[in-house]
Amino acid sequence: MSGKTVNSAILLLIIGNAMAILSDVFIKLLEPGAPVFQFAFLRCLLTLFMLIPLAGKLNWNHLFEGFKVHAIRAHIHLAGMLCMVVALSNLPLATANAVFYAAPILVMVLAAVVFGERLTPLSVTAVFSGFLGIVLILRPVAFDWAAIAALGSAFTLAINAVMVRKLPKQQSTIHKLFLNYLLIMPAAGALAWWEGASWDSSMLVSASGSALFILGYNMTVLLAYQQVDANQVTSAEYTGLVWAVAIGWIWFGETPDLWFLAGSALIILPLLAIGLKNRRRHEAPARSYQPLEAKTSLS
Repeated sequence: MSGKTVNSAILLLIIGNAMAILSDVFIKLLEPGAPVFQFAFLRCLLTLFMLIPLAGKLNWNHLFEGFKVHAIRAHIHLAGMLCMVVALSNLPLATANAVFYAAPILVMVLAAVVFGERLTPLSVTAVFSGFLGIVLILRPVAFDWAAIAALGSAFTLAINAVMVRKLPKQQSTIHKLFLNYLLIMPAAGALAWWEGASWDSSMLVSASGSALFILGYNMTVLLAYQQVDANQVTSAEYTGLVWAVAIGWIWFGETPDLWFLAGSALIILPLLAIGLKNRRRHEAPARSYQPLEAKTSLS
């Protein structure tokens, strides 16, 4: 699977999104009351070590170019990761992931506000439909800290996706990921120290598995998008929600209800319509959403 054809790229994205959900599963398997800051620090540290073999992709002469934007994105990433852990620990796997898919909708709104991008009627429909979908999934009676954390995670995904435009264009994806995790380490380490939790060696398994599978996702997405136009295959990203429902049902006994199905449809279907419209026009996605950058901002 080289990703050089549309079909192989779609298959890579399907496999990659399954890996992303498996990364979430490792977070969900954390023991109740597990130290969140310690987990975030360990996962960032392990991810950084896993990126070291790819150091040849770094531009060492301009390693810290765009430092200010990288630093801001790194700390937003850390906040989003913490929100993600809280959401996945307390919400059904599919519910949390459905809310995470609000990110591309938020990207459209932020791109319009920050960069003055024009929202098409279909884009506006997607925004309102996505908001209604989130309300149906979470429902006010179930709106608690876990739901707020899931929304916070989606917001940080969107902010980081929009901020990609401010990064040096000549930097490779590996360079951006490496610098992101490198700049996260001081704050993550300080939070873990402040948390004061005793060392939990069992957390190494969860942190390692989560880091490994999300890097697997990164690699499949990198292969898929480097050879094929994003608008031809990006809709395959939404198979992640299918994986989340299937794994949540089989592994955790989480049966999706009609509220979840209706809300997910309101979030996903307008985004699919935008992707199909752009595919027919052979243009870049109107939602200005970069799947690789947006997803890996937190995961």
